[in-house]
Amino acid sequence: MQKLGHFIDGRHVEGTSGRFTDVYNPATGEVQAQVALASQAEIDAAVSNAAQAQLGWAATNPQRRARVMMKFVDLLNRDMDKLAEALSREHGKTLPDAKGDIIRGLEVAEFCIGAPHLLKGEYTEGAGPGIDMYSMRQPLGVVAGITPFNFPAMIPMWKFCPAISCGNAFILKPSERDPSVPIMLAELLIAAGLPAGVLIVIHGDKSAVVASCDDDTIQAVGFVGSTPIAQYVYSRATAHGKRAQCFGGAKNHMIIMPDADLDQAADALVGAGYGAAGERCMAVSVAVPVGETTANALIEKLAASGRPWSGERCPRRKLRGSARSAAQPRIWQRHGDLHPRR
Repeated sequence: MQKLGHFIDGRHVEGTSGRFTDVYNPATGEVQAQVALASQAEIDAAVSNAAQAQLGWAATNPQRRARVMMKFVDLLNRDMDKLAEALSREHGKTLPDAKGDIIRGLEVAEFCIGAPHLLKGEYTEGAGPGIDMYSMRQPLGVVAGITPFNFPAMIPMWKFCPAISCGNAFILKPSERDPSVPIMLAELLIAAGLPAGVLIVIHGDKSAVVASCDDDTIQAVGFVGSTPIAQYVYSRATAHGKRAQCFGGAKNHMIIMPDADLDQAADALVGAGYGAAGERCMAVSVAVPVGETTANALIEKLAASGRPWSGERCPRRKLRGSARSAAQPRIWQRHGDLHPRR
């Protein structure tokens, strides 16, 4: 059985807590690995390592930091297939969907290559009698990100690429359900020239979340996940004087107007409702046709296109991927609620 540890000080570190959780293959339901859950001592050591590494990284000029991101983008493109296969094995996404996950994160890394221009300060001469003003942009220090299972590449990169480009050290606590890709991303950043300790990946459960909120060294926390946990993280982090950016769960309504292109609307509805097994905040869970005529016509289009919940017969089965076993009852119940009815 493969054992997955943490990534600290630029290298793989075995877990020492003695606590593990299973990592499943959603396509088969089989346990394919176990990931270590960090103890408080391991978290403290990771934070200390990040704080030491951050000092030298903050003193590195922004242009040199941007070159690391530039090389990181090259390595992401080189290893795209390898990353997508690992992501698909643990999350259950189809390979095209898994590549899309990575590409959306890669786009943020590309944006961060331009960070030197965005990090410039301002100077105002003569703001008042004998008064000149200037502003400086400085890194916060050590910051942390807590990311969800449904986008194990995109959302971590959304968090750590800007933070690292600005001179911070970053502690990533990814979902323990699909932990391999975040570690692979950390390996690529080290290969791209990032100093050891600037990006740390530590796996854990609630205790790791609490530590991110409570540790005085960590200056800011970013979170993406369910609304109740987002509220918990925000309240706890801000109570400790941290900056907090917390995104909770979301779903969307799709309104179909009478003059809509119904072929396009039906295709969009199937993709948005069933892509990634509906496990994403951009999923459409409610369709609202305007008028009975529109509703009946939309139902005809959906029925003619092949019922998207009909398993092997579905022509758009590539949109779905495999849902995690624990989530399947909820997903199938919700999909059942979406069955078109006359």
